[in-house]
Amino acid sequence: MKIICVGGGPAGLYFSILMKRADPGHAVTVLERKPASGPDGWGVVFWDDLVAELVATDPETARRITEAAFEWHGQTLELRGVDARIEGSGYSIVRSKLLEILAARATELGVEIQFDHEVTSRTGLEDADVVVAADGANSNLRQLSSNAFGTSIAVGHNKYLWMGTAKVFDAFTFPIVNTRAGWIWSHAYAIDDHTSTFIVECRPETWAGLGFETLTGRDGTGALEDLFGSYLDGEHLVSLSPADAVLPWLNFRTVTNECWHSGNTVLMGDAAHTTHFSIGSGTRLALQDAMALAAELQANPTPQLAFAAYETKRRAELARIQTDAQFSARWFENIDRYIDLPAQAFLHLLAARRDPFVHRVPPKLYYRLYSAVDKVSFLRSFRGWIMPKARALYRRERNSPPQ
Repeated sequence: MKIICVGGGPAGLYFSILMKRADPGHAVTVLERKPASGPDGWGVVFWDDLVAELVATDPETARRITEAAFEWHGQTLELRGVDARIEGSGYSIVRSKLLEILAARATELGVEIQFDHEVTSRTGLEDADVVVAADGANSNLRQLSSNAFGTSIAVGHNKYLWMGTAKVFDAFTFPIVNTRAGWIWSHAYAIDDHTSTFIVECRPETWAGLGFETLTGRDGTGALEDLFGSYLDGEHLVSLSPADAVLPWLNFRTVTNECWHSGNTVLMGDAAHTTHFSIGSGTRLALQDAMALAAELQANPTPQLAFAAYETKRRAELARIQTDAQFSARWFENIDRYIDLPAQAFLHLLAARRDPFVHRVPPKLYYRLYSAVDKVSFLRSFRGWIMPKARALYRRERNSPPQ
């Protein structure tokens, strides 16, 4: 088959690897609008489940990624001077390093990668058997045929900003600061032995009240360093935007599509769907899309049948995750609801933010119920009362997800 993948992110590159592994005779080309080298975000997180899937589909890629990854342990926060921690572990990796690994592996297998190649029309795509739109949430290729996919975009409430720092957070850390304009916090995690991702988030009222609407990279970064100074151990925050430009604060955009394929074109990764950054699943879902599409193209006699099977499979697998992401985003949008809790209780409810019940039960009651006895005994004792209500609530929320 002649395969053209528009977008050289994790989804597009891993898909190209899997198709070349399946049949070296496939002519696979990746078209990436950015140059071959240069900064590309900070870092991404993943867990053991993704490692197992990578091992099953391409052990060599799995080995290289795990060797380059940073393993962090636990989740921690400090609230009003009190430390709290819960156990757990995961991995993170510099995004540019991840792309470097995937691009090198794809090239070894015979994939042609064309950097500095932005696709602005469908010229040259018509004669391909498969065209994959893996060019992100703002996909040019998807927009060229927007009527075919039925794209919808919902804009989130909170403001957020991607930054980095030389302070190494060896646990996934939530620094939380009270300011004159309200609470502001970070999702911070190390991505190698020298660097951490530092995502700053706050409600729009806080963002406006602190003047970030007009603060440049230089002044805005300084203001954030003042706010989070006690967590940074003297290290600076770094933005990839120009120092004289206004800091690039964002509102998360949830992308959905009524249909994921049209003609010879199929959507993958963020071009097909996005999930809020607070559940850390964007890269994992993109790679899983690549695995699913590659498998269906091998199992079905025509690309169109493969596209349909891939969409059906991935929609089913994503349903719960997308709902989790919506609940997670809503938890942070309503952080004032939980902020008066003691630090350990706050962290416990933060970890439980995907549970639909946590959004309806008063926070102090929720924490008392789940900490008074061990969870198994609690659920056994109250399954006749709480579980049917929880299931009914979850079904209602699934049918009418939070905005």
